[in-house]
Amino acid sequence: MMTEKELEIDDLITDAMATPSPAKSMGDPGITPLSPTHILKDSEENEPPRHHFVVVVAIDFGTTSSGYAYAFTKEPECIHTMRRWEGGDPGVSNQKTPTTILLTPDKKFHSFGYAARDFYHDLDPTESKQWLYLEKFKMKLHTTANLSIDTDLHAANGKKVKALDIFAYALAFFKEQALKELSDQAGAEFDNADVRWVITVPAIWKMPAKQFMREAAYKAALVTRENPDQLIIALEPEAASIYCRKLRLHQMVDLGSKTALNGYSPTDNAGVGMTQAKEHVRRNRQSRTFLVENVIGELWSELAEGDRYVVVDCGGGTVDLTVHQIRLPEGHLKELYKASGGPYGSIGIDYEFEKLLCKIFGQDFIDQFKIKRPAAWVDLMIAFESRKRAATPDRSNPLNINLPFSFIDYYKKFRGHSVEHALRKSNVDFVKWSSQGMLRMSPDAMNALFKPTIDHIIQHLTELFDRPEVTDIKFLFLVGGFAESPLLQQAVQNMLQGRSRIIIPHDVGLTILKGAVLFGLDPSIIKVRRSPLTYGVGVLNRFVEGKHPPEKMLVKDGMRWCTDVFDTFISADQSVALGETVKRSYTPAKPSQQVIVIHVYCSEKESVTFITDPGVRKCGSLKLDVSGTESPAARREIQTLMQFGDTEIRAMAVDVATSRTVKASIDFLGQ
Repeated sequence: MMTEKELEIDDLITDAMATPSPAKSMGDPGITPLSPTHILKDSEENEPPRHHFVVVVAIDFGTTSSGYAYAFTKEPECIHTMRRWEGGDPGVSNQKTPTTILLTPDKKFHSFGYAARDFYHDLDPTESKQWLYLEKFKMKLHTTANLSIDTDLHAANGKKVKALDIFAYALAFFKEQALKELSDQAGAEFDNADVRWVITVPAIWKMPAKQFMREAAYKAALVTRENPDQLIIALEPEAASIYCRKLRLHQMVDLGSKTALNGYSPTDNAGVGMTQAKEHVRRNRQSRTFLVENVIGELWSELAEGDRYVVVDCGGGTVDLTVHQIRLPEGHLKELYKASGGPYGSIGIDYEFEKLLCKIFGQDFIDQFKIKRPAAWVDLMIAFESRKRAATPDRSNPLNINLPFSFIDYYKKFRGHSVEHALRKSNVDFVKWSSQGMLRMSPDAMNALFKPTIDHIIQHLTELFDRPEVTDIKFLFLVGGFAESPLLQQAVQNMLQGRSRIIIPHDVGLTILKGAVLFGLDPSIIKVRRSPLTYGVGVLNRFVEGKHPPEKMLVKDGMRWCTDVFDTFISADQSVALGETVKRSYTPAKPSQQVIVIHVYCSEKESVTFITDPGVRKCGSLKLDVSGTESPAARREIQTLMQFGDTEIRAMAVDVATSRTVKASIDFLGQ
């Protein structure tokens, strides 16, 4: 006699009495778990033997700029940042290189970073149309709803390329650079097998985007599928959090204190402190080695057990908010509230600038110009970038933005009148024409471009601070490249009204990179995370009159079953300790079955009853390959363990009768 939680599953679809359920139409076999949920802590026995890596190399793959840093496991307190890049921009530190990539007309990798930008810029305009130039492409992973291995990107000339190829080319470029530098240091060829790689991603990224990054790393031969543990996906604000614990007073600007740091009083303009901090960093730039003292920084020593702080990671593409709590004596971190944020990085200001240009010169012209003169468009955006960094709350003199000659020339051909005429005719105040061939923007006009993006960030922060879990926040760490903006700093100060101290590390653009190296050296530092979503599978349960809707009833061999029941693995915002596993058992529908595929569903809601509930979507599949583990038992039980406490969801499975390991994988990209 079968128990309520046991059902030999075969093709139940044929004799369905009720209306067909989505689970069945999707080919879901109507599985029932053989065992209730357990969450175990004893997953150590399932862990593979650890490989001893010689060096940890972290890649900060950013929307606007990227870079790598490394530390040898024998000298964990020395973090080396990469060699300086050729072709840096005036006024922009070239510790990282722009996330720009250039492919030849036949789609082969040509160059990355400044080298790609400079080469593309120097091409003849007729030639440059054939080459494929891409920038700011990382955002595609955040904004694509149904991300897959086949997702495309568009180059500057409008041509399509596979996103996976572009990400793999970029990672292969960093692999080659890092291994070359390590080999030069070692005086011999450095073996990739001795490297533990870390790639940083925004904490608000969904599972498909994280898996996409891993797939790109496989394609770039950073690591192999046989040895997945050689690559760790790190969450950007977590990495920043780990680094901030090490900060000494001379390595940061404290906007919230009334005492002078670095000889500057925080009541002065916020930007002054950053300028001095940058100068301090610049003087120390000759050395690319950062000593991370094996102590807790002074700031951290002010924190007691249970103290909370927020990390606000403001990058080029996204803004990530993470709330951490300190756990003593080891100083481990616990995530208090699931990561939140959104696509509110500094590129939002570039889009506002583009909108302004469309308003003045017409959308039709800007669209044409981008396609016909792609290199000149890139030039214009570089000119804007350096002026964007000069925006401060109290600036009084205008900012001049160079218009490339080909912009002025092409506009005249396109419209039949001059750029100057267009500016006079447009109703855009605060933007004038300078006879030297420049757009003159008043500080108010520039600050207005920042407003929508900063408003989004402040709105998110306000909502976060209103949450009951987020009370008594001692520090707010502002990190990421966009954190350098005095306009953003002032807005955050105004919003917080002294509720917590605002700390900005000096080398704010490298905070994540350095933290990612520390995370690679000790991934167990974050002990508790929050699940961003509710995950589960669709199962059949015994039909209960009055509790289950009649349209979900299915009769099989005289037994009444309820279809589409959502069997929860883990709930949204549930706290999960590192190494905790959710355990389930499944049985194949037919004894001869070689592969069991179970659809995984997810929802932002904490409690879900059916897989057909609003907001529930199929987000992946759990695949168990049971071939080669033939069992004499009449009924096979496959026990599956899923780990949710890590930055990625992992699955392991065992055939209970034979104790043999079953190949298990969770796929979030095969939609």
